[in-house]
Amino acid sequence: MSTGRITIQDIANRADVSKSTVSRVLNSPLIVQADKRERVLATMAELGYQPNQVARSLAGGRSMTIGIVTQNIGTPFYDSVVQGVIRGLNGTGFSPLVGDAMLKQESFLGAAHTLLGRNVDGLILIAGDIPSEKIEELCEEKPTLVVAREMPAWTGAIIATNNFQIGANATQTLIDHGHREIVHIAGPVDHIDAIGRLAGFRSAMKNAGLTVTDDHIVHGDFHAESAATAIQTLADRHVSYSAIFAANDLMAFGARLALHRRQISVPEQVSLIGVDDQPESQWTVPPLTTVRQPGKEMGQAAATAIIAMINGNEPELPTLGGEVVLRESVQPFALTIET
Repeated sequence: MSTGRITIQDIANRADVSKSTVSRVLNSPLIVQADKRERVLATMAELGYQPNQVARSLAGGRSMTIGIVTQNIGTPFYDSVVQGVIRGLNGTGFSPLVGDAMLKQESFLGAAHTLLGRNVDGLILIAGDIPSEKIEELCEEKPTLVVAREMPAWTGAIIATNNFQIGANATQTLIDHGHREIVHIAGPVDHIDAIGRLAGFRSAMKNAGLTVTDDHIVHGDFHAESAATAIQTLADRHVSYSAIFAANDLMAFGARLALHRRQISVPEQVSLIGVDDQPESQWTVPPLTTVRQPGKEMGQAAATAIIAMINGNEPELPTLGGEVVLRESVQPFALTIET
């Protein structure tokens, strides 16, 4: 394990640490004290040392890669989690390999097995809806961590937000602004995140003594086009509403455009709230009120946790909540739209 005439013994001598400490920095840097790790890394940079990745993998029985399966590349929240994982892996010696499930259960599992076939050292599963028993099978092969998905009955490693609370908080924000006739553009009927947010919506409405019928709920697919269709569905049903809770920001964008085309103004006539706080949310007209999910923070926590698991240590699995970001798309109740 040398580059030219520079060896890890040279680095150890220059950094005033043991040879084993240099080896640990190369293979499991997070278990080395921060001051020693920084001193070793600085010495490597000073000496121009470039470790042989293949040799390291063969010597340690590791590929030094982390497999990441995301539910849908291009979806802002999931992408922010991936970015967080990549940021969290920076400087650890591990590299990410990403697979896309394209919102399909069979593709999600297939991507996971493909990454296992590439001998990744651990798996991070972002959302998805594959059954827990299938995840257990993955855990038997490699350390596996689930992110951004709620699995109350599962005892494995998981970092998630509370989608029920997200739905309740979004709905309560509208209620607190005086809205009583609120509709929900939900996600797919069988999607775990959508189910939790819908349950939170129903709960907040019930606690406020407000009626919710099936007509007040239209299911989309987390994409903008489905929300535009949902606005038409509400019109066909002749539902009256003064506020819309969309299950994610993309559907809020679609709803906003559909309302504009009907000459219904936001927020003067209809208030609108989404979920995710994706970057575009603050630049829409009007800026979108939303529930911020800490995607990058979840990803960074996942990177730290999976490395701990790979090294046989107990991972930290924080519970990260959603925070309402109040912007101009929500204002106090003024009138009810009849469609």
